[in-house]
Amino acid sequence: MTAQNELRLLPWTGPEGKPCYLDTDDREGFMSRLADHIEAEQLGVASELLEQAVQELDGETADLEKLRLVAAQLAGALRDVLRVATSRGHRLVTPE
Repeated sequence: MTAQNELRLLPWTGPEGKPCYLDTDDREGFMSRLADHIEAEQLGVASELLEQAVQELDGETADLEKLRLVAAQLAGALRDVLRVATSRGHRLVTPE
């Protein structure tokens, strides 16, 4: 069995919110490509939400309900981005 530090943390969770891992060295395999695609989508959504939040905060009159919605969406996007960063950080080659 592969050590957990060699597994790829996937950008989604399993039942009960538990992390999912991929055990493969094939970066071009279907699951690896799917995970790459979903990570790219998550990063894009986070970027768009950040832009939206900045616009809301720069506005003369901030609507409290809109700010709450954007804050909730940003929290979810931040969770996704942290998962992507963790996954990618684990896959960095460390010199011995």
